[in-house]
Amino acid sequence: MTLEAIDKQYVLNTYARNYVNFKKGVNATLYDDNENDYIDFTSGIGVVSVGHGNERVANKICEQVKNITHISNLYAIESQAKLAQKIVELSGFDMACFFGNSGAEANEGAIKIARKYGEINFNNKRYKIVTLGHSFHGRTITTIKASGQKKMHTPHFSPYPEGFSYKQRLDDLYETIDEETVAVMIELIQGEGGVQPFPKEDIQKLALFLKEKDILLIIDEVQTGAYRTGEFLASSLYDIEPDIITLAKGVGGGVPIGIVMTKHKDIFSPGDHGSTFGGNYLSTAASLEVCNILDEYKNSGQLDETIIYFETKLKEFYENNRHLFYREVGLGLMRGLRVNDEETLSKIIDNAFEKGLLLLKAGKITLRFLPPLTISKDEIDEGFKRLGVAVEKL
Repeated sequence: MTLEAIDKQYVLNTYARNYVNFKKGVNATLYDDNENDYIDFTSGIGVVSVGHGNERVANKICEQVKNITHISNLYAIESQAKLAQKIVELSGFDMACFFGNSGAEANEGAIKIARKYGEINFNNKRYKIVTLGHSFHGRTITTIKASGQKKMHTPHFSPYPEGFSYKQRLDDLYETIDEETVAVMIELIQGEGGVQPFPKEDIQKLALFLKEKDILLIIDEVQTGAYRTGEFLASSLYDIEPDIITLAKGVGGGVPIGIVMTKHKDIFSPGDHGSTFGGNYLSTAASLEVCNILDEYKNSGQLDETIIYFETKLKEFYENNRHLFYREVGLGLMRGLRVNDEETLSKIIDNAFEKGLLLLKAGKITLRFLPPLTISKDEIDEGFKRLGVAVEKL
């Protein structure tokens, strides 16, 4: 049986797949079973932050698996404690961490923290959480409901948990807040919603308002975290201090991990929350090495140099193809180009794949770029060369 036949017979149909069989990866270049090469401008949807086949991460994983992979959180885990310390130090905030296995789990943890905060700190229970239209916070029942996309709230999975409301515009959030509101949960740059950054002054205004009202600010950095925007946290770029931050994707470099961190370090008691696999030896050893690599990469100046180079090439491509695109969006290595219509966007992605370039869509009309943070200049050049050939076919 072919890979496609096996997949279709035995794997649930939740993704519209391209049936390419990747066998090897080197930084931002992938190779299939026929030795065809592909430039990866997706990094596994923002996950493979330090590139495919990273030797330091691979060696650390092998070293760890030869000793201990998992013991459970009933015992102290050295790599977990050291990773928590590293993340807190990189964040610049006085926080503590809980480790799960995904961004959705991290956001579930954030919601639980907010709900408990609302239960124990006020005479009237506060439990409502306000999010934004076009937001995306995960695919569990609760995080689907927290996501402000109506298409996700299908009757197939109802009834959904109560206590979530949405506004399309940041300025409209204020009118939704009432005496039962405990938190506002937002992405500083909406990833799935179209690579849309919010203005810094608007975010700072919201953060100040919430602090005055004793309402928690939850920042979902699942996609923006781990230097994706050029700083370890996008929150630092916005000069805000959230109450709760969630991380996943790039912080693990390909190993599943999710993190919720909060300045309310005593909010949970034993039994309030947990995860069998979360924060085990394998995931935290790998993630700690990823964080060390990215910290070094940032401090050396290479990350900023890569961002500038990618931005330059993206802008050059955009200016040469204004008949197809009408806006450039994003920050750091989380970028997008608005396409004139959905059909054209699909054709660009399909044509690029045929030419050996992996790209993503975001929202309905945004071509999304999430390359590995360690992508080389040669790979950037080759990627945009292939993209140019792909759009010539339209």
